[in-house]
Amino acid sequence: MAIAEFGHDEIPRTRLKVIGRTTAASGGVLFLLGVVLHPARDGAGIRSAGDVYGLTHDVQALGLLLLAVSLASGYAVNFQRLGRKAIPTVLTAMIGHLLWFALIVIDGSRNPVVAHYAPDVVHTPADLNAGVAAVVLPALLLFPLGYALLGRLLMRQGAKWPGLLIGTGAVVYTAGGLTIFAAGPHSPIVQIIEVAGAVPYTLGFVMISLRRASIAA
Repeated sequence: MAIAEFGHDEIPRTRLKVIGRTTAASGGVLFLLGVVLHPARDGAGIRSAGDVYGLTHDVQALGLLLLAVSLASGYAVNFQRLGRKAIPTVLTAMIGHLLWFALIVIDGSRNPVVAHYAPDVVHTPADLNAGVAAVVLPALLLFPLGYALLGRLLMRQGAKWPGLLIGTGAVVYTAGGLTIFAAGPHSPIVQIIEVAGAVPYTLGFVMISLRRASIAA
């Protein structure tokens, strides 16, 4: 189709649609890859993993950054259709998402250092100082809440399966992270639950990238 056939607003909208779909798929896959390749979470395991621990978190962080672009692009395209009532939901999801991005960056950069001089406190309540808690605690609340609300919004907009998978996946994935404080960083159940949540979460975004009409359309 020739450029002349587009209205003044249509070209940016078309580009935003492409950006939203591309970043939804690529971001979701990168995030899942980082979660699946996540090495041991205890201090000794992190120390023996070396640079791999930080690298897997870099991959997750990059995936989350791309997904943030997808969310912003999707809302920019569909804000008129979604209306003002969707703003609190989208803002909650975005804030929770960015807090989780910060949590992943802190985890991947700080814990390898702590593992060298105090391996026994890594991923335990003893390591939750005020600076870390200011990011971790809101992230643990707003990431699953924001995506549960966003999932419901997507379902109401006709994206039933993407909404269900993203909302449920985010809640399950977060539950895996919380399990570390109950089961301990040595427990394999943490990885199992996180992957079990990350898979549908990613699948939901991939499905969104293939849809013609959604928040990321």
